[in-house]
Amino acid sequence: MEGGLSGNTVVPNSNDKSTVLDVKPLRMLIPQFPDTSEGPPFVCAPPNGPFPSGFSPFFPFSGPQGSQSTPDLNQNGLISTILPIRSFRVENASPMDAAHDTHKQKSVASSSVKKKAKVDKGSKLSFTTPINFDPRISLSERDDGNRELVENVLSRFDALRRKLSQMEDAVESHSGIIKRSDLKAGNMMMSKGVRTNMKKRIGAVPGVEIGDIFFFRMELCLVGLHAQSMAGIDYIKGELEGELVALSIVSSGGYDNDAEDPDILIYSGQGGNAGRDKEASDQKLERGNLALEKSLHRGNEVRVIRGFKDAIFQASKVYVYDGLYKIQESWMEKGKSGCNTFKYKLVRIPGQTGAFATWKSILKWKEGVSSRVGLILSDLTSGAESTPVVLVNEVDDEKRPACFTYLATVKYLKSFDLVQTTLGCNCHDACRPGNSNCSCIKKNGGDFPYTANGVLACRKPLIYECGPSCPCIRNCKNRVSQGGLKFHLEVFKTSDRGWGLRSWDSIRAGAFICEYAGEVFDSDKARQDDGDGEINEYIFYTNRLYEPFKWNYEPELVGEASSDATEDYDIPSPLTISAKNNGNVARFMNHSCTPNVFWQPIVYEHNNGAYLHICFFAKKRIPAMTELTYDYGTPCQNETEGDNTTSGRKVCLCGSPKCRGYFY
Repeated sequence: MEGGLSGNTVVPNSNDKSTVLDVKPLRMLIPQFPDTSEGPPFVCAPPNGPFPSGFSPFFPFSGPQGSQSTPDLNQNGLISTILPIRSFRVENASPMDAAHDTHKQKSVASSSVKKKAKVDKGSKLSFTTPINFDPRISLSERDDGNRELVENVLSRFDALRRKLSQMEDAVESHSGIIKRSDLKAGNMMMSKGVRTNMKKRIGAVPGVEIGDIFFFRMELCLVGLHAQSMAGIDYIKGELEGELVALSIVSSGGYDNDAEDPDILIYSGQGGNAGRDKEASDQKLERGNLALEKSLHRGNEVRVIRGFKDAIFQASKVYVYDGLYKIQESWMEKGKSGCNTFKYKLVRIPGQTGAFATWKSILKWKEGVSSRVGLILSDLTSGAESTPVVLVNEVDDEKRPACFTYLATVKYLKSFDLVQTTLGCNCHDACRPGNSNCSCIKKNGGDFPYTANGVLACRKPLIYECGPSCPCIRNCKNRVSQGGLKFHLEVFKTSDRGWGLRSWDSIRAGAFICEYAGEVFDSDKARQDDGDGEINEYIFYTNRLYEPFKWNYEPELVGEASSDATEDYDIPSPLTISAKNNGNVARFMNHSCTPNVFWQPIVYEHNNGAYLHICFFAKKRIPAMTELTYDYGTPCQNETEGDNTTSGRKVCLCGSPKCRGYFY
């Protein structure tokens, strides 16, 4: 034991050690104080002194009292065994932690002072999450999820990621710094237990449905669909002699995968790719490759997630869960690099709903609209929109909806003093996040309302955009709702709810979809039937009662105090818009008691006046070919006839588990 720090051994010296009681190993993280009944009161002092009267320095800080020099821990042959906390391996570290540590080690290993400076500047954004944060997810729910829980986790991730992205954009950008709000949001949620389906399993994952889409790999980890944040193969050790078993794979173009057939995937094994400091090499039958080989003979189901380019944000990808496959055969062949590559043929289990196949069909429609079955019109807008809107009927023989004139935006028939006119911004290039001198940003409470890719960061009572009177450039990112349609929309005939609206493109939460265009009327005039005997059903009322919902981020997750800030609409004067005779695609959106779209009031100036616009944004991620719906709201007393509150009530066929049974 001589010369070491083993056990509770106290190295003797000339000082009296009678006051040192049961010294604990120096690796202990919890401070150890002597019991008051056994020694003098505890007094905090620097390890090298000076010490108060009656107290002595302790090993290894047993140099002369008052010395400020750093003690030599290797003196007298003593070798310190104290190791930094990060030297210890964490067995249950999350994939996010591993990726973060790897990135950090690379940054530290760099000898470039310039690179280090960039990292330091980029670390201005730091967060401290409260210790007592309540994830609102029980331990059992973290192991096994359900549909509601999966959607809740994804919604909270979306909200947090949007907020972090907004905060990153507001910080002065520096060349070379990579902004990854998705990784930060995923790390925060994992560390605080906001996740589900942590128990690894073969086959389907509770609460995850075929066709579900994801925009970030971290989302796959949070809901337990694929636990690897970077690797394409997820596997576990099986119960049979500890052999590896493949659970899921992500096919996203990193290897030479053949994905032409929607029901067959030729998947390349992992490893062997050329890197920055290494040449391409033969793949080895180990880890994920070995797991796939074992699963071929075992015959177990493997989850397949397919990744493809986002049609709207070309630099990003969309991941779709394509269901369960089985590995039919495997072989080895020469890859493009000339090295041996493992190949695995996976065949989709029959009887599952379409997912990747739907995306393949959409690609063909975009190449030639005429290939769309049931096509009536290739562009319902007659060129009024930069992106055409197709009209389709696969249900019956109805040729088209009632005639109307297409408008791209709202039309004010007379001047309405809805909002007090204010001056535009004074930006002569583009309004930039974090610019405290921009009057439009000031009107938004100091926050830029959108992220860099044009996604709404937070829902607000009222949002101010730059208008024609602002000197900033036309494509300023604070004009999102004025840029027209970005998604390739389709008006289609439903089986029981008339005409509806859906998108050929996958839509991320917070993305702008369209404005509710039409003519602004007095409420009384809008309710009239215009003398043709038909009730006007194409009306939007801002003063209806709408189900409240929480969409913004949780302040506690970014170290902020809990906020009671309201998300409820704050419109100076009620607005009524009729789209019966003049309108746009928004008139075809049906009601749902659990909608995937919400409306946001936006104000911007035009012709020396400030006008209100009703704009629709995605409430959550929306897979392609999913019907777009919003809540029509409940009429106020003055909208109904007399005291009959059921006036105008219609049977709701939205099919939601939380359906109220009616709508107006």
